[in-house]
Amino acid sequence: MKNSKLLFSLSLALLFSFLLLLSLYQTSDLSFLLKAPFRPIDLLPFLPHIISLPVLKSLNSAIDLLPTFVGSVASSENTVEWKGACFYENQAWLEFHNESESEFGGGTLHIKVSKAHSWTCMDLYVFATPYQVTWDYYFVSREHTLDIKQWVNRKEYEFVKHNGVSIFLMQSGMLGTIKAMWDVFPLFSNTGWGESSNLAFLKKHMGAEFTQRPEPWVSNEIDIDDIHSGDFLVISKIKGRWGGFETLEKWVTGAYAGHTAVCLKDDDGALWIAESGHENEEGEDVIAVLPWDEWWLAEQNEDDSDPHIALLQLNPQMRAKFNATAAWAYAKNMSGIPYGYHNMIFSWIDTISDNYPPPLDAHVVASVMTMWSHIQPAYAANMWNEALNKRLNTSDLDLPDLIVESERRGISFDKLLTIPEKDDWVYSDGKSTSCVVFVLEMYKVAGLFGDLTNSIQATEFTVKDAYSLNFFESNLTRLPDWCNKDDTVKMPYCQILGKYRMELPDYNTMEPYSHMNEKCASLPPDYEREDGC
Repeated sequence: MKNSKLLFSLSLALLFSFLLLLSLYQTSDLSFLLKAPFRPIDLLPFLPHIISLPVLKSLNSAIDLLPTFVGSVASSENTVEWKGACFYENQAWLEFHNESESEFGGGTLHIKVSKAHSWTCMDLYVFATPYQVTWDYYFVSREHTLDIKQWVNRKEYEFVKHNGVSIFLMQSGMLGTIKAMWDVFPLFSNTGWGESSNLAFLKKHMGAEFTQRPEPWVSNEIDIDDIHSGDFLVISKIKGRWGGFETLEKWVTGAYAGHTAVCLKDDDGALWIAESGHENEEGEDVIAVLPWDEWWLAEQNEDDSDPHIALLQLNPQMRAKFNATAAWAYAKNMSGIPYGYHNMIFSWIDTISDNYPPPLDAHVVASVMTMWSHIQPAYAANMWNEALNKRLNTSDLDLPDLIVESERRGISFDKLLTIPEKDDWVYSDGKSTSCVVFVLEMYKVAGLFGDLTNSIQATEFTVKDAYSLNFFESNLTRLPDWCNKDDTVKMPYCQILGKYRMELPDYNTMEPYSHMNEKCASLPPDYEREDGC
């Protein structure tokens, strides 16, 4: 079967090459002999992704490959018209309905396409709101419909009424990419199906095991006297919005956890948890310092993402170096500042091609950025526009202008994404620190990096990079008596919550060095990296 698939792929590739040669001849004096009812580029959707995408990129510039926003439709009176890549005359409008008899109903999107430039071309579209995304492609000149059975909630209903459903025209050669990426959508379901989808995805793509631990799955005998300032908490969420996000983060970075926090003791011996990413009463993700009891009870009872948590204790040498006074001052100064969305993706992307597991690449990243910039422009500015402006020393450029300006300077977009983040960059809402960057910045001010402090950019570290540092305990005899007490497998860290045993490959193995983690590969399933990257 594999050989036949390979033969079929090669045959298509040869056919495409032959047709491409024909198209070149069409521009010669023999063109009157070789007129064809199609263009070779029309065959890209039928080619395997591994062939179609490189060809597509070779025939277009980076800016040409981005999805094109053609408009938003909010009602039947609000008709949008545009010229497509295949069909030159197109119209779209939206009709609300309540065929599902749900609280907010749904809608039918009408797309009328006509005037195709050839017999075999197609147009590929993505339809999106901030709450759901779907796609379709069209071969035939006629009116097509896309049924949205029901809006997710009142917020989506009100958003669509006022802003509409956004329509994006994609390069048809991206069909394989869209299909391949569609597997990720179940990951965000806050159900048992969502959890099993996340586990299956990580087992398939990372080789994770998810071995079930003996009960109880929560540590009930934790003695806070055994926990010290600087001890590291790693959290893995496996369902719902954050579970799905963390699964993708784990896949692209090689981390077996997706969130972090750090322990601090005050002068009275009370235990506090400092973290970037705490949701406040307004629903904003901010940096916060919380009493241990409040944080621990919330993780057990209020977090519906099924969190798994491990405590990684500093080894005696690092504990002796940890300056708790400086750490507390840093935490208090950062408290209330928004979570570091600005530079979150840049700790992952270090290389032009060796951080993107297929079907991802820099173009797919740019495509997602482009679509989100139209759907939620404020979030787009927060997530990447400011960070990319800093890399070009520009200000207030939006994503298309950033790409154009980058290429004008001879910097490809994929190269722009690899420029290292700087810890001293200050954004419009302050210093930008994700969960792991917040902890590592604290480690810097607390003295754990020693003479390397000024040559380490914490913003270049992923969660895996953090727990791989050789700062932590590896001697099981020094762990507290309650640590993994009921587990049959003894680990050098203490899992305190979760049904499945937490794996942390490369735990406590990496000696810090200058400019650490600024140019490292991270391709699954082995996530091999060069020495000194």
